[in-house]
Amino acid sequence: MNPPKTDARRHHDPEVRGFASDNYAGVHPEILAALALANGGHQVAYGEDDYTAHLQSVVRSHFGATAEAFPVFNGTGANVVALQAVTDRWGAVICAESAHIHVDECGAPERVGGLKLLTVPTPDGKLTPELIDRQAYGWDDEHRAMPQVVSIAQSTELGTVYTPDELRALCDHAHALGMRVHLDGSRLANAAASLDVPMRAFTNAAGVDLLSLGATKNGALFGEAVVVLNQDAVSHMKHLRKLSMQLASKMRFVSVQLEALLARDLWLRNARHANEMAQRLAEGVRAVHGVELLYPVQSNAVFARLPHEVTVRLQKRFRFYFWDEAAGDVRWMCAFDTTEEDVDTFVAALKEEMAR
Repeated sequence: MNPPKTDARRHHDPEVRGFASDNYAGVHPEILAALALANGGHQVAYGEDDYTAHLQSVVRSHFGATAEAFPVFNGTGANVVALQAVTDRWGAVICAESAHIHVDECGAPERVGGLKLLTVPTPDGKLTPELIDRQAYGWDDEHRAMPQVVSIAQSTELGTVYTPDELRALCDHAHALGMRVHLDGSRLANAAASLDVPMRAFTNAAGVDLLSLGATKNGALFGEAVVVLNQDAVSHMKHLRKLSMQLASKMRFVSVQLEALLARDLWLRNARHANEMAQRLAEGVRAVHGVELLYPVQSNAVFARLPHEVTVRLQKRFRFYFWDEAAGDVRWMCAFDTTEEDVDTFVAALKEEMAR
């Protein structure tokens, strides 16, 4: 059967790739096929469909028998819904100063979620029990927001990765203080690929109470999920999701993407490839005199420092962002569709601009 005709036209060059964000990448063909498979006919709306029901067993295969997935539209929505579920109106969340919930979500956790963020500076984006203690106090002080949750990112905003032992120690410490642990997993697959362990090794097995499960950065069209691991830690998730405007009416099209990623190994294949391209990029950059790598390359992100004028010229050839423009720091991201040729062409261009 011939495909249906459309008046839509392509407005971009599909051969052009950059290193600005893994969100720039398109949709993996296997996920597009899954979306087409879920299309046609009628399914019950708002999550009462067959695809969302089946997603629960897929999620439990990765995160344990008590796991329950609540699909949402996006990562900020997942974080806001999750953090509301484990805080009171007077509650606060301890997080790294560089955390996405603090830096890149337009104040949504505080403005929409109605909670307070208590930030801690970190050298590498990772919290430790000692760093948590800088903000973990004053539970009986009515003048201070009450620390109730520790939120971490895996991998972090700086591309670094917690080991399972580090996360277990962090969770044990937070729980001993009466706090819950939330994990922002927008790049959870990249962390698992980097560590070469199952995702459960540093989530439910480490003591994480709930997490935001990323899909968009790993090849999905849209959609993430809040995954509750500790059912005793949360309350009213369904109501919070709706209240936060994250309840999809045609939820089957979010759920089938998560199923396509997680049911077999697509999530791991995509993440491994992105990580490998970041390693290739880092190796190429190390050979360029005058360019400094800033953090260990443990996922699909490379952070570097180079002269400001070089960055400006290079940005005219490839899309990427300053991380700290005053310091000359930049971030380069690799995606599931980044090729070796993309990386090598970029490194060659960097060498040319540095030599000018």
